[in-house]
Amino acid sequence: MTKETHAEPYPHPAGGWGSVKEVGTILLDQGVLLKGGNLMLHQNKTDGYACVGCAWAKPANPHPFEFCESGAKATAWEITSKTIGADFFRKHTLTELRTWSDHQLEAVGRLTVPLRWDPDSDRYVEVAWEAAFDEIGQELKNLHALDPRSTVFYASGRASLETSYMYQLAARLYGNNNLPDSSNMCHESTSVALPKTIGVPIGTVNLDDFEQTDCILFFGQNVGTNSPRMLHQVQSARKRGVPVITFNPLRETGLLSFANPQSPTEMLTTAETQISTQYLQVKAGGDSAAIMGLCKALIARDDAAQAAGSARVLDAGFIAEHTAGLDEFAATARAASWSAIEGQSGLTRAALEEAAATYAHANRVIAVYGMGLTQHRHGVQNVEMVSNLLLLRGNIGKPGAGICPVRGHSNVQGQRTVGITEKPKLAPLDQLEKQYGFAPPRDEGLNTVTACRGMMDGSVKAFIGLGGNFLRAAPDTVRLEAAWSQLRLNVQIATKLNRSHVVPGAVNYLLPCLGRIEIDRQAGGEQSVAVEDSTGYMHGSRGRAEPAADTLWSEPAIVAALAQAMLPPERAALVPWADWVADYSRIRDAIAVTFPDIFSDFNARMWTPGGFRRPVPAAHREWKTPSGRANFIAPATLEENPDQPPLASDILRLFTIRSDSQFNTTIYDLDDRFRGVYGGRKVLLVNPDDIARLGLADGALVDVHGVTDDGLVRTVAGLKLVGYDVPPGCIAGYYPECNPLLPLEHHALESMVPAAKAIAVRLAPAAG
Repeated sequence: MTKETHAEPYPHPAGGWGSVKEVGTILLDQGVLLKGGNLMLHQNKTDGYACVGCAWAKPANPHPFEFCESGAKATAWEITSKTIGADFFRKHTLTELRTWSDHQLEAVGRLTVPLRWDPDSDRYVEVAWEAAFDEIGQELKNLHALDPRSTVFYASGRASLETSYMYQLAARLYGNNNLPDSSNMCHESTSVALPKTIGVPIGTVNLDDFEQTDCILFFGQNVGTNSPRMLHQVQSARKRGVPVITFNPLRETGLLSFANPQSPTEMLTTAETQISTQYLQVKAGGDSAAIMGLCKALIARDDAAQAAGSARVLDAGFIAEHTAGLDEFAATARAASWSAIEGQSGLTRAALEEAAATYAHANRVIAVYGMGLTQHRHGVQNVEMVSNLLLLRGNIGKPGAGICPVRGHSNVQGQRTVGITEKPKLAPLDQLEKQYGFAPPRDEGLNTVTACRGMMDGSVKAFIGLGGNFLRAAPDTVRLEAAWSQLRLNVQIATKLNRSHVVPGAVNYLLPCLGRIEIDRQAGGEQSVAVEDSTGYMHGSRGRAEPAADTLWSEPAIVAALAQAMLPPERAALVPWADWVADYSRIRDAIAVTFPDIFSDFNARMWTPGGFRRPVPAAHREWKTPSGRANFIAPATLEENPDQPPLASDILRLFTIRSDSQFNTTIYDLDDRFRGVYGGRKVLLVNPDDIARLGLADGALVDVHGVTDDGLVRTVAGLKLVGYDVPPGCIAGYYPECNPLLPLEHHALESMVPAAKAIAVRLAPAAG
């Protein structure tokens, strides 16, 4: 908590001159004003590079500037003129670096040389690439001899399709399915729910649907911060008069109004577009109840219509031809009491019936959602409820309608598509066996939660991190950090320094890699990679910036060297690693053999303007479910987090948020201007009535204590209270700073996504 931390309302729309100023500021700060400006002309464009930030769709006919404020920050952060090498670590021990903030660690610049932790000096020292792989390979061989399941191969959502395919293959050749990835912490609830309801693990919407829709619903997704380019599609819809109904605990700037920085009229005047036509501030953990209220109101309207002999409200023809399970679901909806719905959601019956009426009058509805739904104990149920709502009126599988989960990282969905999964049933193991001549492991691997358990109980002894900042992203930070330091081997492939790198295991390596924006030169010439966006389209990406240093290796080259070092020679020889690194098109040819239905003619199609789409049968009303139909699924309960203590006079429900100067665990600066918080992140957004009721004061410092029944103490100290428009009983705090309060075992049923959007806590005046 710094003296500079303060709060003041932000009176402007998302976008506009505020975004222009932010982009200019970060380009200047990173020393890349001209370089960055020129590069971003190619961002998210055919024959350019895919943004290293979010995974929103790339249009076939892009805007002149097809990037947003968040994407510009991600680019500037990667191509920064700031670099660090061995000299930096001669000046700083890891003990000292552990006192630095997440922002301070990344802000020092790009890593440039391979490093090994020296325990005697407590410093990273430079090491030759070949020596690094020799020791890493021997360590992994030693661990394999004891138990091949003791090593975890983690992937963040940034690695390309090519790298991800190589990585999952290397892990399975090593002998396990321990392939957790960042989707385990966000949209795994989607990947579990949607195959049950509509037969696909991804959304059904594409960009064309936004041009044809006549109603958009937002559930727990902050478009202005997490996927700002989507505001182009939403603004266009609003200018056609399309209503937008938002369910979110906070009134987020990007969901209220938007001034398009690419519109001369809006930039030269005070013009802006209202985004939400109805804004419902649902309680954290009240989503199932809110959606049940919508469904209950729709079914009641349909019952009344049938009784009066008038036109049906539900799409009876679609339901009869395409769905199963309506009777049970409708009975559950009719039985749900309005008092229970209002109590759980924090919304009034009148507000929900108004929203239901808007929905009922629309013929083509898109439902957009994010981690506000997925990160609950019943996160899978939340997604099922969105599907139920859409199915009632046939809003899946027709133009202008569908379900739209917005993924976070730029290739997190694509990694799953090419085999990064701990679940054997989701991986093409039979094809891998046929294609490469080995028997892949068939036992269930470790996901994020079970990998953390393994570190805590000592059964996991090695962690290989393909990007990301696992130690900060995962829950139960204090417990995990203690276990992390007991690892035998910790290898991190990264572009910048972060917390996961400065808490060493016994043998600790930091391997710096090229970023996606950088030119990747291999024996076969300059290489390109591919990624998958949130709507299931594959795009080529070609680096255009000179590398930060000529000592960097590409991710494919690092994965190939790792595989050759850790595998027995006869097993390593099953894959032409060197040929793949020389020419990435050969990796894509191999991917096409493994996944012919998705990637046929991969190399020929990867530069298709707007990308080429993977098959999404539900978008065409083909249901790949056991019943052959889309399924209504009745909720088990309206309480999304029954494992947590209920709200009480002294128990509040914390949900974690990201700032507009943040992408996942990367903190670009300490301001969150859209929410009016400046100069620091150690704050809590609290309803003023709750502050008064608890005998506290706006601006006071408090300690936050987790409320659990496991006997463990979880505390985050010294947070500043900021009075804010939050539903009573709910408070918001920043991720990852509040992760120490999130118990590892508080996760979604079935998907095991950490339930970061509903954490029971108590506040007390700061002890210090």
